Amino acid sequence: MRTYNIEIEFVKFESIVIQSSSLDEIAKQKARDAYRKIGRPLIVEDTGLFIDSLRGFPGPYSSYVLGTIGNQGILDLLLNRTSRVALFRSIVAYMDEDCNMVFSGNTRGTIGDRITKGGWGYDPIFIPEDSSVTYGQMGITNKIAISHRTKALNNFAKWYCENYLGLH
Repeated sequence: MRTYNIEIEFVKFESIVIQSSSLDEIAKQKARDAYRKIGRPLIVEDTGLFIDSLRGFPGPYSSYVLGTIGNQGILDLLLNRTSRVALFRSIVAYMDEDCNMVFSGNTRGTIGDRITKGGWGYDPIFIPEDSSVTYGQMGITNKIAISHRTKALNNFAKWYCENYLGLH
């Protein structure tokens, strides 16, 4: 988060992941759990891929779905669908002793008709709006510039710098 002069440290830990249809609630709970374990201000992130013609599926279950049916399974579910519109949504939850807030970032796009090379997760099938290539094909620098995760992190960083920096 160099742009905002915020120092961060990556900490890996096992987290309790609640089952919920709300990414906000999942991220908030992950932040509460992480704060209990780490004991200092932190952010956690959660992401979902919401496909319109599948009524938002896989949504908050994106990680599980990727691990079970994978990208090919998603393409199979969309085989006879005329709409392939999708939304990638990222939630960043901030937690400290007094505050538990969430910040979101969205990138609209479509699901391609084949799996491309590059990227990870759903990157090989997600084509962002105003692009003719998938996240995976566009390379990390171009993806970061438009990604849902970057948008959520920027929303958090702006808030933190304007309202919170130096208070804790």
